[in-house]
This record gives sequence, C-alpha cells and structure tokens, in this order.
Amino acid sequence: MSQNNKILSHLKSGYPLTPKDAQELFGVYRLSARVYDLTQKGHPIVSARKTVITRNGKTIVAEYRYAS
Repeated sequence: MSQNNKILSHLKSGYPLTPKDAQELFGVYRLSARVYDLTQKGHPIVSARKTVITRNGKTIVAEYRYAS
C-alpha cells in the first residue's frame, strides 16, 4: 500500500494526523506533500494548527483531518 493510501485510510477512519504521527506510523517525512497530493485528487482534507508542548517549550504543528 502506498503512503498516500495509508494516510487516506487513516484520515477516513476519523483519526487526525500530525507530521510526527505520520513519521511514526507510516515512515512519512513530508506529510504536507502527501496531503497536497490527496487534495489535488479531490479528497476534502482540512488542516488546523495545534500547539504541542515539548521539552524546549511550545511548538505549533499542522493537524490534518478528513472533512466528510
């Protein structure tokens, strides 16, 4: 199964996905590029900013969801 198909299946299942999650679950290092591919094929994927607390402070990351 391709990276795009794995990501699409995950999102369609109702789970959100962040770049860190994509890296850990699917070995995807450029989630935004894969999301771009999927939106160009007509899949309604939306993103929101999410604040993540790290050891070095706060970081803002994108969180993607399938908009059904």
